[in-house]
Amino acid sequence: MNPHAPQPLSINSLIVSLWRNRQIIVQMTKREVVGRYKGSVMGLLWSFFNPILMLMMYTFVFSVVFKSRWGFGGEESKTQFAVLLFVGMIVHGLFSDVLNRAPSFILSNVNYVKKVMFPLEILPVIAMGAALFHSLISLGVLLAAFVLFNDYLHWTAVLAPFVLLPLVILTLGLAWILASLGVFLRDVGQTIGIITTVMMFLSPVFYPVTALPEEFRPWLMANPLTFIIEQAREVLIWGRLPDWAGLGIYTLCAIVVAWVGYVWFQKTRKGFADVL
Repeated sequence: MNPHAPQPLSINSLIVSLWRNRQIIVQMTKREVVGRYKGSVMGLLWSFFNPILMLMMYTFVFSVVFKSRWGFGGEESKTQFAVLLFVGMIVHGLFSDVLNRAPSFILSNVNYVKKVMFPLEILPVIAMGAALFHSLISLGVLLAAFVLFNDYLHWTAVLAPFVLLPLVILTLGLAWILASLGVFLRDVGQTIGIITTVMMFLSPVFYPVTALPEEFRPWLMANPLTFIIEQAREVLIWGRLPDWAGLGIYTLCAIVVAWVGYVWFQKTRKGFADVL
């Protein structure tokens, strides 16, 4: 395959590529998940322990040390704060897990660029599959904790995938852009971790939107994580239907970003072999 040949740019070509390479995606996603804990004694059990340990640490720091409160009236327990915090952590974790690794997708798979005919565009999809696996485990831990604390579960929890889908699409688009930029600008890999950390503290992970003064809330809402975190809490914690109109607009914007990211990746991939 000539690496300098023009690459297809349409959304249809992307869908066809993902379907044609679905078995590769599944196999490499499994390898990605298993490989993360390869050699450790507990193996995949770390997928359960990591979110639980992080949840305990953040809950202790913010609800005990800093005495943070969500402010929904009455006596607020630490368990209520914990589940609210955990929702934000799951959403941010899904987003940051993929983007923090995106600049190294091509750099860590140079053999796929130079030696074999490989659909490079599926590398972000594979990373997203692994991130979704860990997010689903964290979501299961959250739902189990919610039932344990409250003795019930809202039926609206089944709508969580529809809430997370727009974020998945948006993240893939950004991952294609960062995967390409990471080849030509190595500093991208050093800065993206800082950016995703800043985005965590500038989104309602540890505090509600209402905790900010009115003049600062538009900046918070400009964070793409904010809307998804709020809607995830609506369906998982409060038992309310999501804002379908808002999700629809978010999805359309996410599709545009994903297509732009895919086009950028396809147009720049012909230079990967020359740089690497």
